[in-house]
Amino acid sequence: MNSTKMNTQIAGSLISHMSGLVKMHGGINLAQGLPGFPPPPELLNELKTVIPENCHQYPHGDGDPELVNAISLMYQSQQKIADKQILILQGATEAISLTYLYLINKFGNNWNSLAFDPVYESYSHLPKIYGNELIRASFNSDDSIPWDSLSEMISQHNVKLFFVNSPGNPYSRIWTESEINRLLTMAEKENFYVVFDAVYNKLFFDTEPPYNPLKNMTHRLFYVNSFSKTLSITGWRIGYLICEPHIMKEIKLIHDFTGLCASSLLQKAIANYLLKHEFGAGYIQRLRYQLGESYKLISSGLKDMGFQFSDVKSGYFIWTKLPDVDMNGMDFCLKLYEEQSVALVPGIHFSIDGANFVRINFARHTSELKEALRGINEFITA
Repeated sequence: MNSTKMNTQIAGSLISHMSGLVKMHGGINLAQGLPGFPPPPELLNELKTVIPENCHQYPHGDGDPELVNAISLMYQSQQKIADKQILILQGATEAISLTYLYLINKFGNNWNSLAFDPVYESYSHLPKIYGNELIRASFNSDDSIPWDSLSEMISQHNVKLFFVNSPGNPYSRIWTESEINRLLTMAEKENFYVVFDAVYNKLFFDTEPPYNPLKNMTHRLFYVNSFSKTLSITGWRIGYLICEPHIMKEIKLIHDFTGLCASSLLQKAIANYLLKHEFGAGYIQRLRYQLGESYKLISSGLKDMGFQFSDVKSGYFIWTKLPDVDMNGMDFCLKLYEEQSVALVPGIHFSIDGANFVRINFARHTSELKEALRGINEFITA
């Protein structure tokens, strides 16, 4: 490969950088959370159907009423969610950003956020943008939560926002019902809020369905989700936020002057699809199977090469320690792409202790993963 593809002076997101190399020069993209599976054909048909309709101007700022109602119906077996508690946004990222802005309005700027390491990039960079700090907690060696030290950290660092993603990204840990409820009880006692990022919540393939905290909705909870992963439409950028009505009223005022609205056309197509096709249940079931098969393939190949990681039961990603190679994760990823055109993300992007780790997206077709494994093996054994 031409060495000009490598650029060690990287500014911004390493996910975007590594993914961008593939988009510009070709190769296999296991860096960005891009699914290698097509969207539901019924959804694409709905998009074609709504194009002639009168839905090409600004939609209602809160979201297309039919889509809002579809989301409410989707969760009715767990908790009755009123339409006024739902806001349609441009992906889960905007939902998280809006939550952060709301808390700045509420508490001022002299407070911090907390998340368990390794940390997804939005959780670490949002505080930086606003001059605050992200406090990083660590799971115990048995993957349990150190509740006593966690409480001390929250108090000591004036934490007002706790980020949870379950299943996790990049580390695919799932929070249990008792853990989530204990955290929400702690939030009430110690005056902080919880963003629960559930983007991968339906994508389990070797476990029971992860617990959904909407069953016990409180004013301390901001529930964030998206259709990007569950329907394999990351480029559509349609997500949503759910919270208590009195808080949502204030958040919508902020949204009116920041994001304004998400795509009218895409909202309409998703709404029609969800209401006609059991909220995508059939497609999501097939997607779980495909993810499981992809994980079996790549995890076996990586372990044979000496990669070390905990078994994954849901989501898109493997968070793995490198095998015995004479380079750190950054050099590994850059040189791997230069020599084999396989893109991964250096672990240092997610954790200050991640120098010898990488994140790998396995939500790709097995034929592509086989080629990626071949390239990684050639690179390691060269």
